[in-house]
This record gives sequence, structure tokens and C-alpha cells, in this order.
Amino acid sequence: MIKSLLVANRGEIACRIFRTARRLGIRTVAVYSDADAHARHVREADEAVWIGPPPARDSYLDVARILAAAHTSQAQAVHPGYGFLAENAAFAAACTAAGFTFVGPSAESIAAMGSKILAKTRMRAAGVPLLPGYAGEQQDLGHLAREARAAGLPLIVKPAAGGGGKGMQIVRTEAQIAPALAAARRLAESAFGDGALLLERYLEAPRHVEVQVFADRHGNCVHLGERDCSIQRRHQKLIEEAPAPDLPPEVRERLRAAALVVARAVDYVGAGTVEFLYDAGAFYFMEMNTRLQVEHTVTEAITGLDLVEWQLRVAAGEPLPLSQAQIRFSGHAIEARVCAEDPHRGFLPSAGELAVLEWPEAEQVRVDAGFVSGDRVPDTYDSLLGKVIAWGETREVAAARLAAALDATYCAGVHSNEHWLARIVRDGRFLGMRHSIAFLDAAGGEFAPAPLPPAALVLAALGEILPPQPPMRDTSPWAHTDGFIPNLPAQVMLRFSAAAHTHEVTLQFQEGRPVGARVDGAAALALHEVSWCGARLAARLGTQRLQARHFRSATHVHLWTPAEHFELALADPRTQQFEASAATGGLTTPLPGVVVSVPVKVGDQVEAGAVVMLIEAMKMEHAITAPHAGTVSAIHFAPGERVSEGSPLLEVAPRP
Repeated sequence: MIKSLLVANRGEIACRIFRTARRLGIRTVAVYSDADAHARHVREADEAVWIGPPPARDSYLDVARILAAAHTSQAQAVHPGYGFLAENAAFAAACTAAGFTFVGPSAESIAAMGSKILAKTRMRAAGVPLLPGYAGEQQDLGHLAREARAAGLPLIVKPAAGGGGKGMQIVRTEAQIAPALAAARRLAESAFGDGALLLERYLEAPRHVEVQVFADRHGNCVHLGERDCSIQRRHQKLIEEAPAPDLPPEVRERLRAAALVVARAVDYVGAGTVEFLYDAGAFYFMEMNTRLQVEHTVTEAITGLDLVEWQLRVAAGEPLPLSQAQIRFSGHAIEARVCAEDPHRGFLPSAGELAVLEWPEAEQVRVDAGFVSGDRVPDTYDSLLGKVIAWGETREVAAARLAAALDATYCAGVHSNEHWLARIVRDGRFLGMRHSIAFLDAAGGEFAPAPLPPAALVLAALGEILPPQPPMRDTSPWAHTDGFIPNLPAQVMLRFSAAAHTHEVTLQFQEGRPVGARVDGAAALALHEVSWCGARLAARLGTQRLQARHFRSATHVHLWTPAEHFELALADPRTQQFEASAATGGLTTPLPGVVVSVPVKVGDQVEAGAVVMLIEAMKMEHAITAPHAGTVSAIHFAPGERVSEGSPLLEVAPRP
């Protein structure tokens, strides 16, 4: 067995590999860039080696730096994980040439499957089903255009060296052929350094089905069943499951047999995944991933096997631990990828410090994560935070467990997609197997976050006003937060903003207890049974009992109800003064801040309402507008300068 292992990767896959290595008594070595100096995978390794600045090309993609780290740490073997250099034939060859055991297939196998043109040529010769199209060596655009017309429409154009959907162009009419080929060529050359293209008949709504294969150096080759990865967004897998549901038994057997043909055709060794498109009862070879997949976990869940352990044993020269006849399948498993991205804003990647990241703990639920509370998500790499995997005796049970586990995942500080994923897993079309790889393109908008309900605003306000524990009997009256004013009703008003809307919540108190709530001026509702234990709030609003988890991070309030996460900005009362001053063209600041920009200069003519200065205060930008038409006669502060409360900012002389 291998004695020491360097993982040339980061995040959750590095942590996943370390877990198995520790169990086997293998010394572990992490590599890290400046952006990952305090990352979880660095903390969990026995040793860590710095490999460069944040850009991947200068660290995780730098073969020389990775090999130097392996020499420095005296590692015996190198595991590439997935992504980065995992399917780089030159890296595999360099590891072997430097005397390290490469935990993966040979450089020749990687190269054979790295080019889609070469791979499809081999698969056609091996008799594996392929979609109609063109995967030839003649690559001038004129010839490709003729082949496109011969193949028939609709058609998809793919970079031969690409992956992850980059550079793909869909062609539906003859007029689109030439522009699509030119665009795909440009993207292929810029993204992969290889302008070669292949053409395939485009299937509108197929399923993505793949088979896990494993082979050793002793001639043994087995499959570990298949997976369905049809829930995708922008060609990126989001939800994967095993076994692939709703496949006729004879199709399932032919699919598995075809995957073994693919692996044997390239003398494969190690873990690999053969991907197919499945449509109308037929399947077609797409590509082979010559590495461990992100979704290997669902295969582990239904087989009870540790695929990383198998990788390490095969790399050490051992035969496969089991024969095909000894492999057993049990139940169903589904995985969801929790990513740092914002479902409210078109899934833009999110970065920053994780004020909270708590993963679920539940029966038959597994979590593979690269981050926890307090970690920083860099803006340099993949947005994957971790994966939540649920197993069940049936698909329905696995889906219910996964949805509940996603709802029990708490993330604040960066935006994340776990509740969006839970809504998909609960959807009747997913549960009824009526989805395809086109499902989210057509229906993705239906899983948008729910509107902010008034009840959530009431709980957010209670979380801000109430002490986390009931006050002692002898607590000073000055410590109460019930808005007591002699001879006036005891009430407290808070303002929250979310999704560009501002909301006012007024809590009414009686004898120090909240007894009523009004949201945005609506009729007051009675409050009963208000309690707060730890971070959890509960209250009955009218006849409806509510409960949620509450968390405050700086000026942001996070509220988790059983199926939603709401993030609200708490408005400081002084901000109201600022907004009122700005709205009326006030040229002084009612609170301290920093000048962001001054879009005018002395002598400029401005109209009433024109923005003359931007101030950042309370982590928000506020516009100072001209109170009347006139001439800018003086500017007292420059960008970057701090202004104190009540400071005159600039002067606008009225127009005669």
C-alpha cells in the first residue's frame, strides 16, 4: 500500500481523499495557494506545501510547482482529484517520469479520451453507439459546414478538446451553420488552445446517464452501476443519483456492457466514468471522464464501497477487491451540489467569509464538504462548497431525506443554493422522472426563492428586539428593549430591506412582552407564545404558529424558516435621516461616511435632483442630489475622504 499521498487539488475533494487515506494509515500532503492558506483541506492534511499565488495557472495548474511540492514532502504518490490537472495526460506522464505513483489511468488512456475526435473514432471502431455527426481530421470551416448539412439539423458543435459545455453552439437552421462554426472555433482556441471541432446531432431533451467503471493492471474490469445526472444548469451537473431510474432492464444491461467495451478499448486502469445520452429508448456515447467524478458518492452509497480506497489499491498494483459477480447494489442515493452562488441574481458566484456554514446531520445522510463556518470562499476557483448525499430504500425515501437535509443546511456570509436545490428535489416532475437535461432551461424560473412573507419580517424583528434569554426579575429597566415611553404606547419600529424593497415592522409591547405586530402599515395582529431558545425563535401570530432560526451578521439578519432562507438588511435609524436629506437635496450628511465619488466640478451647471456626490455610510451608498437648479460653487470633500456628521459637502448657487 502507498505510504504517503499528495493530493494535487483543494476543497471538498481533497478533504474526501484525505479521509480515506487517514483510515488506511497513509500520510497526507496538501498543496495550497495564497487564497487557500487557511482552507479546510490545509488544516486536515498531515503536511501542507505552498505552491504559489491565487491564480490557478500559477498554482494548482502549475505542473512544476506540484512536482516540487511532491519532492519537498517526500510523497510517494500523487492523486489529482477532479478538475485542475486530473485529466491532463502531460501531468500524469510527468508524475510517472519523476518517480511518483500517479493515482489514475495511464497518460496514454487520458490522451485517448481527452480528444473527443479520437475518442469517438475509437468508439465507432469498437461498435459503441454514437450520434450521427462528424469527428474527422479535416477541420477547415468549409468542410465542417458541408458535414453539418450532411448530418442534418438540429446540430451541436463542440470543441474537440473541451468540456463543461464551454464553446458549444446549437444550430437549428442552415443560416446558423457558418456563424456557429466560426464562434465555436474562436472559443475552442481561446479556452483550450485547440480549435478542432466535432459535430453531433442535437437531442432536444435527452437524459444524461453514465456508468462507473473500474479496472486494474491484471486484466480485471468491472462496472459499479450507472448514475443519472440529468438535472443540469448551463451544462453543469447539480443533482445526481444512482441507480439511474426508469431504465428498462435490457437497456440497463446494454449500457453497462457498452461502458466496459469503452474502458477495454483504451486499456483503462483505475476509476473512470463513461457518459451517454439516453433518448427514446436508445443511448449514445458522449465521452469518458478519466478520473474520479464529483458524483462518485452516490455509487458508494448503493454499493457500500470506498472508491478512493479502490483507486489507491489499484495504483499500488493490487487487483480489484471484488469481481463483477461479488458487487451488490442496495437502495437508491441522490446527491446535491451546494454551491456559493446567488439564485436571486442569476446564480452569480459568491465569495467572502462564511459567517455560518453548518451541514446537516441526519440518518442516512452524508456530507462531503470543503468549507465550514469561519472559512473564506475565494473568488478564484470553483464555487462548490460541498455535497449532500442521502440514501433510502427507495428513490422516494432518498429524495425526501435529501430535501430535508438541504433545508437543514445553514449558510450565511455568502449566497448559496441549497434551498433552490431542495425545491427541485421535491418537484413532482423530478419525482415522476419527467425531467431531462433541458428541464432547468425550461422550468428553472419556477424554483425561484419564495417572496418574503410578513410573518418572516415579524420573526426577524423579534429576533432583533428580544434578549436571547428571559431577563432576570431584578434586571434594570434600562436594559429593556420594549420601547417604553411614559404616557405613550410601548412600541418599537424596525426597518428591513430585501430585494430592493423596504419594509417597516412595528412591535407592540405590554408589560415588557410583545403582544402585537404590524407590517408595512397593515392591521395589527396579536402575538402570543413568543419564545427564543438559543438561536431559535417561535411565536403565534394570530392563529399561525411560526418558528425560525435567527442569525445576525453585521447589518444583515438571516432567518431560516423550515424551507426558506431570508436575508434582510437592517436599516439604521440614522439612515432614514440620510435618505430624507438626500431626497430633498440636502447638501450635508446626517451621519459619518466616506466620499465615494463626486461626478461634478466647480462651475458645472446642474438641474434639480442631479446626483452631485455619492457617500458610503452604514455599508450602503447614498446619493446627494442638488436641491435646485444652479451652479456648483464649492466642493468641500474629494473621493476617499471621510466626512463627519453634519458636514457641509458642497454648495450649489441657485440659478437666477
